[in-house]
Amino acid sequence: MRHFPSATAIAFALAAAGWAAPAAAQEAPAAAEDSGLGDIVVTAQRREESLQDVPVAVSVLSGDTLGAITSTGSDVRVLAGRVPSLNIESSFGRTFPRFYIRGLGNTDFDLNASQPVSVVYDDVVLENPILKGFPIFDLDRVEVLRGPQGTLFGRNTPAGIVKFDTVKPGKTGGYARASYGRYGTTQVEVAAGAADDNGFSVRLSTLFQHRDNWVDNIATTKKNDLGGYDDIAARLQLQYENGPFTGRVTGQVRIYDGSAIIFRANTQLPGSNHLVGLGGAGTEFERDKVYQDGLNFQKLNTYNAGLNLEYDFGPVTAYSITSYWNGNFRSRGDIDGGFGNQFAPVSGPGFIQFSAQSQDNVPSLDQFTQEIRIASNNSGGLGYQFGAFYFDEKLDISSFEFGTPTDAIPSAIAIQRQDSEAYGLFGSVNYEFDNGFKLQAGARYNHDTRDFVASRPVETRPDFVVNPNTPVPPQAAKVKGKLLTWDASATYEASDAVTLYARVARGYRAPSVQGRLTFSRTISTADQEETMSYEAGIKTNFLDNRVRFNLTGYFFDTKDLQLTAVGGTSNAASLLNVDAKGHGIEAELQAAPAKGLTFSIGGAWNVAEIDDANAFVAGCGALPRCTVVDPVRPGSTNIFSIDGNQLPQSPKWTLNWTAGYEIPVGDGAIYAFTDWYYRSKVQFFLYRSVEFSDDKLIEGGVRVGYRTDRFDIAAFGRNITNDASPTGGIDFNNLTSYVNEPRIWGVEAGFKF
Repeated sequence: MRHFPSATAIAFALAAAGWAAPAAAQEAPAAAEDSGLGDIVVTAQRREESLQDVPVAVSVLSGDTLGAITSTGSDVRVLAGRVPSLNIESSFGRTFPRFYIRGLGNTDFDLNASQPVSVVYDDVVLENPILKGFPIFDLDRVEVLRGPQGTLFGRNTPAGIVKFDTVKPGKTGGYARASYGRYGTTQVEVAAGAADDNGFSVRLSTLFQHRDNWVDNIATTKKNDLGGYDDIAARLQLQYENGPFTGRVTGQVRIYDGSAIIFRANTQLPGSNHLVGLGGAGTEFERDKVYQDGLNFQKLNTYNAGLNLEYDFGPVTAYSITSYWNGNFRSRGDIDGGFGNQFAPVSGPGFIQFSAQSQDNVPSLDQFTQEIRIASNNSGGLGYQFGAFYFDEKLDISSFEFGTPTDAIPSAIAIQRQDSEAYGLFGSVNYEFDNGFKLQAGARYNHDTRDFVASRPVETRPDFVVNPNTPVPPQAAKVKGKLLTWDASATYEASDAVTLYARVARGYRAPSVQGRLTFSRTISTADQEETMSYEAGIKTNFLDNRVRFNLTGYFFDTKDLQLTAVGGTSNAASLLNVDAKGHGIEAELQAAPAKGLTFSIGGAWNVAEIDDANAFVAGCGALPRCTVVDPVRPGSTNIFSIDGNQLPQSPKWTLNWTAGYEIPVGDGAIYAFTDWYYRSKVQFFLYRSVEFSDDKLIEGGVRVGYRTDRFDIAAFGRNITNDASPTGGIDFNNLTSYVNEPRIWGVEAGFKF
């Protein structure tokens, strides 16, 4: 059992010293001033604009909601469902999130997996999955842009963008907060800034998250073997402003040491998707117990250095954004999720065909990006932006398979090397008429190349596992993609309270390569992906800005959608291209009907289906372990048609809602805030099966406390109903799944200075 350093003393020492403030305390709630909702400013189009004016389906998380959901040791997955059409899950846990917008995403677990949703952190795209999980702290806001983007951003994306904007230097002051909860879940967040009269400013932001081991592996004599972590992140920003010039240097680091995600064998019975306990039929599922014989650990280090320069020439402002990211990663887990196998004297829970223990490493990841952009400064008439973008990534991956669950020497080693290079030229123009009508159009030229080589130099496993039982010599592939993408939109301000918009956009994703040769002997490629997206919406403010309601309808048609057939007869991933179509409706309502009272509700109906009569994949495993409900391809065994299937991890219905109320008391107010998220049924794989699915998930949080302009003391609960839902699975051995986060309750104290 790993011994984690005690964090309790740290948390309460900081709280006692007056250090602590929730992220929500960085901005006072609008309702407290009885001034309506206030305007929401976004940078979805690379300039500050009102949310109600941009011709894009965009949602924002900030203030009380962002503070509540990120105050309990949460990672980026906590954003799932908090805005319409967004889902996030992971088979690696905190370090490798997979994003889905309007059903478009990628269930691929390989460490070079390509995703159609881009993560942009302070205007820098984070391409590799191990970078996309960078912790959420000291943020100004999170914006989620739905639909193809690229004529304004450095990297093209066909599904959308999750955009993180941190608090920048420029002011003296800061905040701190500390929380402690169930399972020793501890979070300490401190941010402080200083500025002088000569234009120099600095901001240091730090985050420490900890959880004790809390999952008991009953196969050992120890108590509480798994589930803990230490996650540390820091950001230092140095800024200089002198008239029209602003320059900022940024350094960031993350150090993670903890458990990999915990796989659980046979959590479902054949013919059912309901969770069962370790004793099988008739036993209650217990989230804090497993029965495993393998090793589990995960370590991740990421580092970033960036330079942002801007110069205001009057009519235009020039921007330069330079960024370098480096990372390394190691993760090992018990993939079969159980103890022993059919050949061992003891095994379980349920039938374990064979033991599976694997490890994936990223010895080195290097990402360099450079963007140069020119933007006009006028607020009316003709406006424009144009720029150039360069991307270079070098990635090494090592994968290991072990003969027995506790072996230190691998029985198979596979290695991969991927060199990716891309550049883009992009621009956008808009014209605002005096009658409230605004037109906008943009274009982008994309050019991508990817060089890939993979091999399996070590192979000592018996023939029944991999046949033929020989090493695999190096295999190479090179893929290239290029395309002109574009978008066009129209916005009409019908009144001060109502804005109408329509948008059409063409999106693109570069070709991909996969070569997980630990269990296979061939690499696979996928052609470039092209999407046409159409949407229209209405954005409204009424009742003296006390109610805001936005509604969007959309349709997309994707050719050569890049999907990954994962699992099946082996723990492998194989790329394929299929056609897909989707349509849906997204709605968001926010209201401040009375002093101290706020609430919001958002929802989406998404249909995202494979539309390809030639789309077929293998079902679960070499033996029938799950109940596939798709039709079998004529003349084949265990090969199924996926035409018409909803895309994996894509619920048709999602709903989120919040409510807050505060009563003035003394110099502050007593407040209560609750937030909830519901999603309907999801399938975990491209094929539909009874077992590898989840009917619904509903998670809620509550926060009650007292706050002033400077202090905030609260009690909180997350997943207060203790919903236990599988969020994904592994299908090549047994009915293995992993589940959502447990119920957490605790206390938090905060302070602004």
